[in-house]
Amino acid sequence: MYNELDKAYTPRAIEPKWATAWVEGQLFKAKAEKADRGNWSLVIPPPNVTGSLHMGHMLEHTLIDIMVRWQRMQGKNVLWLPGTDHAGIATQMVVERELAREGKTRQAMGREAFVEAVWAWKRQSGDRIKEQMMRLGASCDWSRERFTLDAGLSRAVREVFVSLYEQGLIYRGRYIVNWCPRCQTAVSDLEVTHEAVAGKLYSVRYAIASEEGQFLTVATTRPETILADVAVAVNPRDERYQRLIGREVAVPLTQRRVKVIADEIAQPEFGTGAVKITPGHDANDFAAGKRHGLEQLIIIDERGQMTEAAGAYAGLDRFAARERVVEDLDRAGLLAGVAAHPMSVGQCQRCATVIEPRISNQWFVKIAPLAEKAIGVVEGGEIRFTPENNRRIYNEWMANIHDWCISRQLWWGHQIPAWYCDRCQEVIVAREAPKLCRCGGPVRQDADVLDTWFSSGLWPFSTLGWPEKTPELEAFYPTSLLITGFDILFFWVARMIMLGVHFMGEAPFREVYIHALVRDADKQKMSKTKGNVIDPLVVTEKYGTDAVRFTLAAMAAPGTDIALSEDRMQGYAAFANKIWNAARFIFLQLERAGIAPGAQARPETVVDRWIFSRLEAVATAMDQSLGEYRFHEAADLLYQFFWREFCDWYLELSKLAEPTGNLWAAFERALRLLHPVMPFVTEELWHQLYAGKAPAASIALAAFPAPGGKRDLEAEAEIGRLQEVVTALRKLRAEAKLAPKQTAGLRVAGSSGKLDWAMVEALARVSAIERVATIAANAPLRATAGGYELQLDWGEAFDAGAERERLRKEATVLTQGVANLRAKLESASFKSKAPQAVVAETERLLAERQRQLTQAQAALDGLTGSGSAG
Repeated sequence: MYNELDKAYTPRAIEPKWATAWVEGQLFKAKAEKADRGNWSLVIPPPNVTGSLHMGHMLEHTLIDIMVRWQRMQGKNVLWLPGTDHAGIATQMVVERELAREGKTRQAMGREAFVEAVWAWKRQSGDRIKEQMMRLGASCDWSRERFTLDAGLSRAVREVFVSLYEQGLIYRGRYIVNWCPRCQTAVSDLEVTHEAVAGKLYSVRYAIASEEGQFLTVATTRPETILADVAVAVNPRDERYQRLIGREVAVPLTQRRVKVIADEIAQPEFGTGAVKITPGHDANDFAAGKRHGLEQLIIIDERGQMTEAAGAYAGLDRFAARERVVEDLDRAGLLAGVAAHPMSVGQCQRCATVIEPRISNQWFVKIAPLAEKAIGVVEGGEIRFTPENNRRIYNEWMANIHDWCISRQLWWGHQIPAWYCDRCQEVIVAREAPKLCRCGGPVRQDADVLDTWFSSGLWPFSTLGWPEKTPELEAFYPTSLLITGFDILFFWVARMIMLGVHFMGEAPFREVYIHALVRDADKQKMSKTKGNVIDPLVVTEKYGTDAVRFTLAAMAAPGTDIALSEDRMQGYAAFANKIWNAARFIFLQLERAGIAPGAQARPETVVDRWIFSRLEAVATAMDQSLGEYRFHEAADLLYQFFWREFCDWYLELSKLAEPTGNLWAAFERALRLLHPVMPFVTEELWHQLYAGKAPAASIALAAFPAPGGKRDLEAEAEIGRLQEVVTALRKLRAEAKLAPKQTAGLRVAGSSGKLDWAMVEALARVSAIERVATIAANAPLRATAGGYELQLDWGEAFDAGAERERLRKEATVLTQGVANLRAKLESASFKSKAPQAVVAETERLLAERQRQLTQAQAALDGLTGSGSAG
């Protein structure tokens, strides 16, 4: 009837089987309709097709899968929609590197051939990510897998672009943007990382026209851009320079003169209080130039090299030009000084190249109207953030948002649906490609592509078939939950909210859970250069997927980064094996007793009443923890219940009586509780428990134990007393160094409710229980537990001398411990520098050690006073 299980759980023998069965059976395919018990949906944060899944992905997918499986087991029509992102810049960079190894360049290949090469690479990489997700048990609806460059999603992207253009919310203009000389494209503010560096502040003399030998000293961090200066600015309230406003100064190393202007861009306390204005190479200067109608000189090209306009410096790299310019300034007597100056330098997020502010024609989204509505849905409670502080961060960023540069000078991505007529200069933005301009002239499409985040910002509704009114869109939009990382709160989450509200009329999801970052055991960021990267496929092969999932869930406290260690994984691998061994014992007991699968719960004994009451309690607590995204609490509940209550107590107590169907029913219910977190071992054992005749194709389709069931508090109290008494007696046995099979007598004083002393005898290996009126406080081997006073007694076998020696040693250690803890707490340095939680824990530990010392001394006094021979 029941198969005999292997002696140990071997994940690699179990997991691939079920991972394949779940996919081939299409067990997680959602129905595009409204279900009686409600619909629940979530779209995956699409991984980039640039490589393999990393530990951050596994954390995210684990938390998502726990929620998805939990909701599905509640009978809801659940959709977890998978897919990948084309990742414009990142993917193009990877493919270009691959081609370079073959001696090829995209320029030599041409756009069409290069794009086809990227598609071929995507098919290889994208499939690898999909295979990894399947292997790790992600319960997605793979029939609805999407890719941001799919035909359907491409149509949605074009519809959104054209609609926003028609509404005046997309425009094209010549503005200064963040430019990456390595990637050869504009990047948004969010794609720029800032690194603190030890820079220099150069003070440069600008000769004042008509005042021979007089100079205006200007402070700058970029002397190479002096060649493109068009003005010098001073603050209008700075009395030092009032007389110079409107006058001219000579631009060093050039034959040009520029005016001194009054503008708030100059801060009296910065440098000399006078700053150069270079609209072609600085965003703030660009704005100042607009205010004063200044020209824009360009001396650095798209590769970061000096142009012909830079004169003698043409062809030099911008940083090499800086050194040459400084040398020439010094030689000309125009370098007044150089000072150390800490500064923040913008770098390309993808390749770490220093960003170059550059004027170019780009496409922008007029973001303020979209942001206003997106703030409104959060303020109005349509979207709830967990942890809550992310709501404040979101609102602050949205309130200060700038127009979004959405064009990228790449070949891989959604090509912008705009065409130009060189004959009449008309710009055509259309849903379908025009054959000719209205003037009859030929047209050429804009060569740029859209920012990756433009297409992924449509993900919650484009993946469901929009702009068509599909059954999927009706059934699953808005989605129920988004689980993602803080690092893309602005890149992705904010943009999905803006575009979702604008085009769908409501927020794209009801709840947003922002998970923490996965770091190494020392809380350091994982990186290949540090050699501390943990590969999810390596550790899942080593410890099992369930163990790694449980580790991540157990450490996923909201707002706290995860310090991941293999020790924890090893511990939870042992937990999976504990469950497996529990099943081996249960199957043997059921087989011996002839109890068939499907037995109904009929708890009559206090032990059975207790375990089913505890199952009800855990189900209710699990419902609350998962409902509030406290994954760590849910994992701890399961661990404590399975290891401590079910295995250590229930199975041990079940050995004291003949097995019944309650053993089968309790284990079956416990497996369903555990399944969302540990899907593989529970799937295997659930089918084994049903002896191949399970009522569903998967435990994932069985019902999750409902919360709020009736508790048997009387049974819980009685078994609670039993646990306290047995635990105390086992501790006394350990102190007395009794052999495991050695039986001791027991004196009991007091009365504290119902307790089955026969169970106490069996579990604590005591006998000849003697009821007494009281037990002296300083009696040896005495404890208080469960409302009873207890004392072990084994007559002549008791070695009072050995016990006195043990207590003396224990008291010595405790005395030293108390002294050390007191000294630490009396240290002013410790009190002032240690975190409050550490001080509180030290105080608690001192009180505990003092209590233990008092108890040991009392027992020692009792032995000494008794005069027993040792």
